[in-house]
Amino acid sequence: MQAAELQQTSPDSPGTLIAELETIQRELRRCVSDTDIDLASIHPDFQHSARNLLQYLALRRRDLRPLQAQLTQLGLSSLGRSESHVLATIEAVLWTLRKLADQADAQGLPATTGAAFAMGSRLLREHSERLLGQTPDGAGSHIMVTMPTEAADNYELVQALLRSGMTCMRINCAHDGPGLWSRMIDNLRRAEQRLGRRCRISMDLAGPKLRTGPMCPGPAVLKIRPRRDVRGRVVSPATLWLFDSAECPQAPVPADHQLAADRAWLDRLRTGDEVTLLDARDAKRRLAVIERAPGGCLLECNKTVYLSEDTLLRHHRHRDNSASTTVGGIIGKESVLRLCPGDELMLTAEDLPGCSAVLDERGRMLQPATISCTLPEIIRQVKPGEEVWFDDGRIGGLVEQAAPGGLTIRITHALATGSKLGADKGINFPGSELQLPALTAKDRDDLKFAARHADIVALSFANNVADVSALIEQLREYGNQQAGIVLKIETLAGFRNLPAMLLRAMCMPSCGVMIARGDLAVEMGFARLAEVQEEILWLSEAAHVPVIWATQVLETLAKHGAPTRAEITDAAMGRRAECVMLNKGPYIVEAVKTLDDILRRMQGHQVKKGSMLRELQVAGHAFSDR
Repeated sequence: MQAAELQQTSPDSPGTLIAELETIQRELRRCVSDTDIDLASIHPDFQHSARNLLQYLALRRRDLRPLQAQLTQLGLSSLGRSESHVLATIEAVLWTLRKLADQADAQGLPATTGAAFAMGSRLLREHSERLLGQTPDGAGSHIMVTMPTEAADNYELVQALLRSGMTCMRINCAHDGPGLWSRMIDNLRRAEQRLGRRCRISMDLAGPKLRTGPMCPGPAVLKIRPRRDVRGRVVSPATLWLFDSAECPQAPVPADHQLAADRAWLDRLRTGDEVTLLDARDAKRRLAVIERAPGGCLLECNKTVYLSEDTLLRHHRHRDNSASTTVGGIIGKESVLRLCPGDELMLTAEDLPGCSAVLDERGRMLQPATISCTLPEIIRQVKPGEEVWFDDGRIGGLVEQAAPGGLTIRITHALATGSKLGADKGINFPGSELQLPALTAKDRDDLKFAARHADIVALSFANNVADVSALIEQLREYGNQQAGIVLKIETLAGFRNLPAMLLRAMCMPSCGVMIARGDLAVEMGFARLAEVQEEILWLSEAAHVPVIWATQVLETLAKHGAPTRAEITDAAMGRRAECVMLNKGPYIVEAVKTLDDILRRMQGHQVKKGSMLRELQVAGHAFSDR
């Protein structure tokens, strides 16, 4: 039914609406007793929350839009904000309708109904504080910040983040290691003591990383070029430090490039000498020796030079006194595949470097482009007709053939001019039922450290109840039964199984959900991301568990120093979650300050789904800085 049709529908009589709501009321009461969920295993603090979640799921099994339209026309609650107190909302509307119908049993609103409204909000607040700590005054939401490697040795950075509004330090176990993690935590504890503030520590387990394998190395060629202005004139020459490979001395001044050369040949050079060569393109080039220093020489050139390890550098002192040398230390960049719509790609289970397609002299394909993956066991689990996406959704295709040795993929989504695919890029199979346990051997090792030092452990690629159980059991094995656990929802399976995973997570004293919007957008499709994140917010509120709004929040500000307009709006919508996560970047302190300001301003406007109707700041009113 379309929205316009819903608005034009005349409301039924109160008696008809009462009958419909009484049916819903009975279903909500029955769903708790009829469930096959072992409610006794739920932590005591989550007992009411588990029941409310089950009732919310029962309520949302039906299309409520016609009923909502009729209730709205009567000036009653449309059930649109019932998440945290489902049965109480139904009972309150029922009581009002009975009063309208002048029914004798509508003498007074049951005391339990009013209490349930307050209980839902209170439980969500208590569970949030247990997981994330007390919310800073005036902020409304927590700020989680991913630590860069430099946080291990840069105390001033950690202190600046804490002072600017960070309330949760996030350590990504996919990077660095226990030694660096310990130093990050030590810096945080020192900053806490200095500033008199508290900050939780969250550690994200890496999970199974399905990525492209290595590529064949490209040619070992170094491009040396001077800096030019817009007219193409040389502004400053390119500099090259040639050093004795046995000593590796530092250049006397910063140089654009550094390469090793033969010591005896270097000893011939004097300031003002010329070095000639035929570069990798067979172009004649000259380099001037501008400075000698112990163990090396500094050269410069005013033209672009392509050097390879077989390029001969020649030095002439007299007509009959010349010498040449090659240079070392030139490393070829990994090659990339350029894929266009319609191209064929082989995703192989073999541990071989990727390579481009082989074509004959007429451009006909003799062998398709090939690339491996980091988890070859998934090859057997994928079926023809299923989608595959690479590099955060930049390249997509369909599986045409599936064999134990590899998948033949037809590229359907790429730039018309070709999109580049290199090593270590993410791979997603949205419609495939992959059997990949969320907890890897590396995660179990990392969990030993996290169980001792973290307040929160985040489970990446949480897909089903077994994944959550494995994390809980491993934490208990390491002697930690109090850590908060966070379910990172980043796959289609994780989204579909979220209610069951929440009920399993409620066996712990505290838990939460992270909307990992990067992988989730690829899995669900970018067009569906907005509605999917809404459903995750609703389900989490019904379970009274906090949500972490993650991925690309203020990303251009953190990386480049200036945000986009869309990012500011996105950050403001993060106020609907209990915590907003920022990723690392050179301008991360500025990003934290900006986010803290946005969240404080939005606190007076938004609480979960509800808009707070404070006075408008429009013409005729003094514009407030609040």
